[in-house]
Formats: sequence, C-alpha cells, structure tokens
Amino acid sequence: MKRTLIIIVGLSIFSLTAAAQQSERPRLRDLGVALGMFLPGRYNAITDVADVLVGQVTLVRGDSVRTGVTAILPHGGNLFQEKVPAAVFVGNGFGKLVGTTQVTELGQIETPILLTNTLSVWDVADGVVDYVLSLPGNEGVQSVNPVVGETNDGGLNDIRGRHVTRLDALEAIRAARSGPVMEGSVGAGTGTVCFGWKGGIGTSSRVLPSDAGGFTVGVLVQSNYGGILEIAGVPLAKELGHNGYHENSRKPGDGSCMIVIATDAPLNSQQLQRLAKRAPLALGRTGSSMSNGSGDYVIAFTASRELRMRSTDEKIQSSLRFREDALSPLFQAVVEATEEALSNSLLRATTMKGFRGTEVEAVPVKAVQDALRKYGKIR
Repeated sequence: MKRTLIIIVGLSIFSLTAAAQQSERPRLRDLGVALGMFLPGRYNAITDVADVLVGQVTLVRGDSVRTGVTAILPHGGNLFQEKVPAAVFVGNGFGKLVGTTQVTELGQIETPILLTNTLSVWDVADGVVDYVLSLPGNEGVQSVNPVVGETNDGGLNDIRGRHVTRLDALEAIRAARSGPVMEGSVGAGTGTVCFGWKGGIGTSSRVLPSDAGGFTVGVLVQSNYGGILEIAGVPLAKELGHNGYHENSRKPGDGSCMIVIATDAPLNSQQLQRLAKRAPLALGRTGSSMSNGSGDYVIAFTASRELRMRSTDEKIQSSLRFREDALSPLFQAVVEATEEALSNSLLRATTMKGFRGTEVEAVPVKAVQDALRKYGKIR
C-alpha cells in the first residue's frame, strides 16, 4: 500500500508527495521563454535584491486546511530601528491590507511584510507585533505598524476556521532566508486559485545593465485572481479551453493578487509609488482586468542601506535623490519581473484537493508547451 509521509517543520506540515510533484514542475524559463529585455539575477527571485529574505509556513492538514504564511523581510536587522522607504499602490481596493495608511503617510515600512488568507490577517498582524516587540532595542516601543496582505483561499481552505495563528507568522519570519524561493502551492499561496487553475506564490527578478545603473528589481506575488489567461502573449485560455470566468464557479472572474516589489535602487517613497504603479501592467499582460471583487495591491520598498531611516536625535537628515528621468529602466524591469513571477506562480503550483472535496487542477505543463510552440515562443 502506498503511503504518504508527512514532515513537520516548525509549525508547517508538508506532504513529501506534493513536494516531489512541485520539484518536477518548471518555471517559465525552464520552458525556454525569456520575457522582456533584461536578465534575471542569480536566483531569479526577490531575494536577488541584497539583504532581502523570504520565509514561508505551509499548512496542509486533514481534508480542509490548505493555507499558510509568506514573510518578506527588507533586511534581517531590526526593521523598527532601521526603517526602509516604501509605498503602496492600490489597483483595486477589494481587500484587507493592514498598515497602508501609515506607509502612505510616512513613506516607510518598519516591520516584515507578511501575506496570508483574508480572515487570518489580524492573527498574523498579532504575530508581527510580537516579533517586533521582542527584538533587542525595542523594549520601549509602544506603537508598531504591521504590514499584512491577503487573498481569499476559501475555495480550497476552510477559511472560516482561521487556522493560521500568530505563531505561524512568527515561524515564517524566523524561517526567512536568502537564496532560492519556494513557489506554487506553498506559504500564502497554498490554497489560492488563478484563472481557474491552481495559483500560488511566484517570484522573479531583473538586473539592469551597468549603463542603466546596474540595480536589481525583485518581485514576489500571491496569485489568486481571474480573467482570460495569457502567458508570454499566448492566449492560453483559448488554447486550453479553460476560461477563468466560467471555470471558477466560486467567484467568476474575481479573486485578488498581492505584489511585493523590492529594489536596491535608492528611491524615495514617491518614486517607489511610481514604480509600484507599473506592476498592474503585468497583471493585464496575463489576462486580468482587475475585476470588481479583485483586491490588487502593490507594496514596493528599497533595501538600499544608504536610505534606511535609523533612529536618531538629529532634526535634519540628508538623503540621496534618484533622478526621475533615470527611472524608466526600473519601470520596465518591474513589469517584466511581475509578469514572469505571475507565470511562475501558475507553472509551479500543483493540483490540490481540499475543503468540501473541492479540487483545483494545476495548469497542464505539456499543453502550455504545445501552445507556446504553436505561437513561436519556443522551439
């Protein structure tokens, strides 16, 4: 009799069978598709931006729990004492992104950024606060602005059970590392659905050439939205006979997407918002129209050490100013990296069965390859 082994890592539960399935699924570049004009970084991930870390907790329990947490740390130090310039852009505001008003007001982030499911935002925020208060040097802190985003995984996951806890948030933060990032049906993407197929976590990066500054842009997405799927300009919804508006019966055409952008370019908060505004262009390239029930949010920050806002008694602080007319290559890079991250989130995701017997299939890799070949994207 075939048995499925379960490994418990911290508070995460992983199926070896599912992990093996994911390892066999390609990223977009594995299929021979190189989107855009700029090259990716070493890992083709948000962690290509120096000092940025990612940690994930995946919760797969019994027949009904299919959810998790993904943590993005702008750097591994005390973020409250070394805040980073940041901005938030709202493409469509049907969602719950905790912490936005203070980020918009002050143009900075002082905690790790966490992603989870809709009804677990506040439990995760509680964990973020616990983490920040526990750091050496924060003994006198009395106000913390946690930044927590979400998408609704209530099709595959028993979302009303609120299975994600503050301890899961703490585990994800403490598990954060540099290097390759797990994608697909992991972390906050464990139970998500995209274009009627299994969605999830995806990431990508771009490195500008030296004559454009040599800066890196990294993107991580939590895909859970609808529309008419395209990959690399190929009309996959048509080719696969799988129209998200009809197949996703829970909320036809709806869903949400969280997009987190990191860069090492020394941008201020206004420039970071300009950068963030370009990311939804990539959503459109994949076939999304940001429908009525879609919460589409972009969080952008710079990990530049020169721009960190350190605690000081000085009344005046000097800062670098990036030239506005030098931003265009960064805009191009963020669109390319976001589009590729979204494609990776679909390609790396695995078929999943969950709450009340709901099953969502992973996009069929062979059929995607055939369509890409038909339209001349690969040989």
